[in-house]
Amino acid sequence: MPELSRRRALGAAAALAATAGSLAAAAPAASAAPHHGGPEAFDEVYRGRRIQGRPSEGGGHHHGGGYAVLIDGVELHVMQNADGSWISVISHYDPVATPRAAARAAVLELQGSPLVPLA
Repeated sequence: MPELSRRRALGAAAALAATAGSLAAAAPAASAAPHHGGPEAFDEVYRGRRIQGRPSEGGGHHHGGGYAVLIDGVELHVMQNADGSWISVISHYDPVATPRAAARAAVLELQGSPLVPLA
């Protein structure tokens, strides 16, 4: 039986990781896809702040996210992670299940302060 070289072991591990990553990314997208493969649009007042979310046509800044979130009319940059969770520039280290949850988390974190647009 031939010995397993470091190169073959690393290649096998990379292939396994890529397969597992693609399966994990596909599963949450299917379960969180009520309308044409993406999260639902929303428009509500949360703790006195108007939060809105909708699919965007621009594709987003990261990985073609294609979803826009606004707080009081100012864009909150959001990104969907490979595992299907969402993060924003306000709560980058606290992933949540939906863009709506990201907007609500940002409102809580802002504590009444205005959201300043990113350049």
